[in-house]
Order: sequence, then structure tokens, then C-alpha cells
Amino acid sequence: MSAGLKRDLSASDAYREAVASATRTLQLEAEGLSALQETLAADLSENFASALRILRECRGRVIVTGMGKSGHVGVKIAATLASTGTPAYFVHPSEASHGDLGMITADDAILAFSWSGETVELENIVSYSRRFAVPLVAVTSNAKSTLAKAAEVVLALPRAKEACPHGLAPTTSTMMQLALGDAIAIALLESKGFTALDFGVLHPGGQLGARLKFVDDLMHREGSLPLTNADTVMSEAIVVMTEKALGCLGVIDGDGFLKGIITDGDLRRHMDDGLLDRRAADIMTPAPKTVTRDIMASAALEIINASAITALFVVEDGRPVGLIHIHDLLRAGVA
Repeated sequence: MSAGLKRDLSASDAYREAVASATRTLQLEAEGLSALQETLAADLSENFASALRILRECRGRVIVTGMGKSGHVGVKIAATLASTGTPAYFVHPSEASHGDLGMITADDAILAFSWSGETVELENIVSYSRRFAVPLVAVTSNAKSTLAKAAEVVLALPRAKEACPHGLAPTTSTMMQLALGDAIAIALLESKGFTALDFGVLHPGGQLGARLKFVDDLMHREGSLPLTNADTVMSEAIVVMTEKALGCLGVIDGDGFLKGIITDGDLRRHMDDGLLDRRAADIMTPAPKTVTRDIMASAALEIINASAITALFVVEDGRPVGLIHIHDLLRAGVA
């Protein structure tokens, strides 16, 4: 379309063209992922299992490499592997030829991305891997390529149409490489039994780190807990509730077991019901939702949101040992 005609397009026409273009891109990339899924379930399944075995059993790190857009994919996959329990490092092919080959040891394994399998810059890494018997897993669309022939295991990606209308800019192909890399990382994570606790050790910062904190890290404790006995009159119970300023009051029996909770909502519902002269046991909501101190803060937040409440008592053998409030979760960045 000429520049003159483009200028004549109305804003709505330009909008529709842009949306149609984006939709075509997503459709083509989705078709590529669908083809990859089918291939992985059939022709690629045995090789995928062999690749996982090599990467899981290497005593060093998984060295990820690739050039151009495949290299950008490789950087991401190396980061994902490292953050999910598989030590990994990205080595740039060009830098490898100028000394960074020294980063690769005989205990490592190499995961090389190249759509064509003929990337010239990978030549020295491939040669090095053969010379020092470093296991090599190739991710390529060309099972007969130089890279594929050198590798112990080839993960051959199915051919798919690029979203680029000229068929030149890597789009569908990089999406498929990225998806397969993620599949490798998650399969390794699961095979190693990598848990949320392990994840928390590697992700101490930001919102993710906050979501991986435990209730025990954030809860109010001991003297700060709003608690009263079941027989306490409400005129006294409200004083305790006000002093603790957590918007609720736990009701315990003579043995210290949590029997119920009184919230601001409970007070409002009983305002015209002789509230101040009644006992806490008469006003409380029995059998409140509780958590234990060893669950994730994110799990506590899910309970709070699902139950439309603002706080949870933390119990141990039925007795309250803490309280977690939604404001605590918000301050910690969990929400």
C-alpha cells in the first residue's frame, strides 16, 4: 500500500488493520506452539527424555548458548533454569571464541539453540564440546544440520510459518524455542522435586520473594494478640479489641482453645441487642477460619480473599499463637 493511500486511511481503518495484524501474528505463533506440542508428544518424546537425563545428571552447570534471536532466547532460558534449581549460565558464541570457552568445564552440559543449525558463530563451542567430551544438546529445526550431527541429542523443532509477512524476522520460531526451553526447565524442576521452599531461597527479593514468605514471618504474636475469654462481657471485650487495633477479637475457652472470632461486623449486627451486657460467646462467630504458622503468606492471602475477611488467627494444636492481617500482607508486598 502506498504512503499516500495509508495517509487517507481513517483512524478506525488503521485501528482495524493493526488489530487484524496482531491477531494474525498470535494465530501463527499459536499454530507453531500447537505443532511443537504434537511433535513433542510423538516423534520428539524419546529425545526429550534423553536430553533431560543429560541435563539433570551433569555435575556442573548447563551452559546455554545461541546467536542472534536464538541467543536472546538462550539468555532467558539460562535464567529460568538457574532460578528453578538447575545451575545454568549463558555463554555468548562470539565471546566464547575470545576466551569464554574457559567458562565451560568437563562437568558441564551444553544446550545450544540455532534454528538453522548452521550458525557459524557456534562452531568453536561445538568443536570445544567434542574435544573435551562435554555433552551437547541441540535445539534446531534442521535435524541434518552441522549442529545436529555433532550433538548427543537433537530436539528437532517442527517447521512453522513465521509471523513476519516476509518470512524473515524470527517470530514463530523464537516462540517455539522459548516454549521448548521452558518445557525443559519445568520438567527438570519437577524431576528434581524442586519445591516452593527451594524457590523462596533463590527469590528473596521483590513481590515474588514476599509471596514466598511464611505466615510465621509476618504474623502478630503473643502480647499483641486480641484475645478474650468466652464468658467476658462485651463492655470489657470491646476495650481489648480497641486496644489491639486489629479489627477483630479471638474468643478462647478456659483451656486456651480458639472457639470463635468477633469482628467489627459482628459488633454492628448486635448494636441494638443489648451488646455491652452480653457475653463474648453470644456475639462471636464460631469455628473461625485459621491457618498454621508454616504455610506460605500467599496461601493465607488466598484464604482471606476467598472468604471475604480481613484477618486469620494462627493456631497451634487449636490454640492461637498469632494473627495475620491483610494489612500485614499488603505492607510486605504479598498482594
